[in-house]
Amino acid sequence: MSVHVAWDERLARELIDERAGLEGAMLPILHALQKKFGYVDARAVAPIAKALNISRAEVFGTISFYHDFKRQPPMGGTIKLCRAEACQARGAESLAEHLEQAHGVKIDGGYSNGVSVETVYCLGNCALGPNALHDGEIFGRLDSQGLDDLYASVARKAGERA
Repeated sequence: MSVHVAWDERLARELIDERAGLEGAMLPILHALQKKFGYVDARAVAPIAKALNISRAEVFGTISFYHDFKRQPPMGGTIKLCRAEACQARGAESLAEHLEQAHGVKIDGGYSNGVSVETVYCLGNCALGPNALHDGEIFGRLDSQGLDDLYASVARKAGERA
């Protein structure tokens, strides 16, 4: 289970400085910040740009280009639903529709009961699709009941954190 800490300028600068010397350092820096805080705060843009001797626009452009980088603190739990071809062939689209109808979840656009659902394209578990990912754990061979159970579990955890 991911446990994120509140944004801390000093800790963020340490994470940036530790990775600034790496080749292609921007992505490792952004991943480290995301892992530690659950998002990349706007206050990190200038220190990253300075450490890497690049423009703030380049940093912001990278953050906004990659969907996995969040720009605000997580509000609850996230389920990543695979909608690549193999999972589509096994019913991923009907699962997405089920989530929207049964739970009011707008895929790729908001929270319902503290749960957001994001589209991903391939979790590398194609033979066991349709698949979802939550907190680093893959859930395969999902049907509507399995997805309902996962959704309920994530919503319960989000409620406990609130």
